[in-house]
Amino acid sequence: MTTQKTLKLFLVAGLCVLVAACGNRRNGEPVQTTGPNVVNNRETAPTEYSRSSIWDLFGPSKADQTVQVNRYLWTATLDVLNFLPVQSVDPFTGVIVTGYGTPPGGGRTYRATVHIKDPALDARSLNVALHTRNGPASAATTRAVEDAILSRARQIRIADRKL
Repeated sequence: MTTQKTLKLFLVAGLCVLVAACGNRRNGEPVQTTGPNVVNNRETAPTEYSRSSIWDLFGPSKADQTVQVNRYLWTATLDVLNFLPVQSVDPFTGVIVTGYGTPPGGGRTYRATVHIKDPALDARSLNVALHTRNGPASAATTRAVEDAILSRARQIRIADRKL
């Protein structure tokens, strides 16, 4: 084969690959616009549609995308558990890990691990694990902390709407 024919072959193959990669539907499925999995809420709606094509290589990097953690739950968790020393926070996964601390007016030390796993302001989005030095804290104590975080998150949201 001549070099000119080889060049044309590579050019045609490259164009075929580019055209095939431009599709943004998977397995020929239509885009879902209604149903239980479609979010139509300002707080939980994604800020940018997920894309999967060759053009993603030339678009903005993944670091520019927003995090899918509810900011009201995040702030409320840090407010309610302010008596505990923060050991690590990861806003990309929604995990807050604290060290041992004593609540005001209490005698027992606690440690908390909080996971905010959804962008909705909802009790299902919040997972709190409390531990004492002797093991897991009681379910009633954990529930009280979850309720305090949810109440504080609602207060912060209401205050934001008044601005």
